[in-house]
Amino acid sequence: MNPLIHSLHPYPFQKLAELIEGLTPNPDKPLIKLTIGEPQHEAPAIVLETLANSLGGVSKYPSTKGELPLREAISKWAIKRFNLDALNPDTEVLPVTGTREALFAITQTLVGEKEQPLVVSPNPFYQIYEGAGILAGADLHFLPCGSETNYKVDYQQVSDETWQHCEVLFVCSPNNPSGSITTLEEYAYLIEKAQAFNFTIVADECYSEIYFGEQAPLGLLEACQQLGHTTYKHCLIFQSLSKRSNLPGLRSGFVAGDATILKPFLLYRTYQGCAMPIHHQDASIAAWNDEEHVIKNREIYTRKFDSVLEILSPVMPISKPEAGFYLWPELTMTDEDFCTLLYQEESVLVLPGNYLGREDNGNNPGSHHVRMALVAEESECVEAAKRIRNFLSRR
Repeated sequence: MNPLIHSLHPYPFQKLAELIEGLTPNPDKPLIKLTIGEPQHEAPAIVLETLANSLGGVSKYPSTKGELPLREAISKWAIKRFNLDALNPDTEVLPVTGTREALFAITQTLVGEKEQPLVVSPNPFYQIYEGAGILAGADLHFLPCGSETNYKVDYQQVSDETWQHCEVLFVCSPNNPSGSITTLEEYAYLIEKAQAFNFTIVADECYSEIYFGEQAPLGLLEACQQLGHTTYKHCLIFQSLSKRSNLPGLRSGFVAGDATILKPFLLYRTYQGCAMPIHHQDASIAAWNDEEHVIKNREIYTRKFDSVLEILSPVMPISKPEAGFYLWPELTMTDEDFCTLLYQEESVLVLPGNYLGREDNGNNPGSHHVRMALVAEESECVEAAKRIRNFLSRR
């Protein structure tokens, strides 16, 4: 067995299950879970209809590269969404079976050229970044993004020695869990460093279509376009239909950007055996071609956040994120105490923030925070907010 497997940390939800084991939620109130970021809005009818009418595709082996119509649909969407001059569907786009597997796989592809390789990640972070780095044989270097930096990474504080060893830099924008967005100035700095020190910026953008107001979050390829870096060298974006289109079970997304990376990544994936089923490709085309359901989805999230924040703002320091569907409040009590007491008294389950981070220099920037996923129907989210308000009023 690969000994590196034993270096993997328990997943946050496993730790949560262990935390509440033996505890009982308030039996007088139905349990409301705000833990997992699994969209629960209705899937688009046009996608479901296309999927049902495409089941004949199960009789064919799918291509790892994906069918050209899907790559063209993705390219067309990305060009419009990120104001790009071009995105070659043959060399700069690759469909993937969800961002989780693709983020893990790209790390195995990119790590190994440098001595003492580093995978650099925000902290807190999506746990796949860490696991992918561990199993690729890299060391992890965490960049804190806690309340003291307004939940942003201060890339200016990263030493050139760290960049020298870096092979993969994970950027999560909009950020999970804080919802912060990477700016053009930050991307300009990172692209300059990536060119100087030969590492890849891996931008996890799966929350990019859930935002509030008219201004869509900046994407990495969009930043490349504005900076005149139109080869996308050292730059990859990872996108998904899970959050954008409420299709977490479709396992459909894409990676786009640097063609010189995507070519060997395609070879890797051919051996990995992760081609998207053809009927899923057809359904994905329908999803990427339709923006109406995405607009309606954002409207639902906006209403939910407004309703929930109206209830919670008077009793705790909390604010609407720049994007995404999480609330990430800072607490006066420990996050595990908040979680267990809220569970027992009000039958609401949230995720302790320290489970999403790692202690670095004696500090875990996720501590004294909890993550609340507002993915359920508005009425359920409002009820959860009222219970949290009641819980805090007794403290």
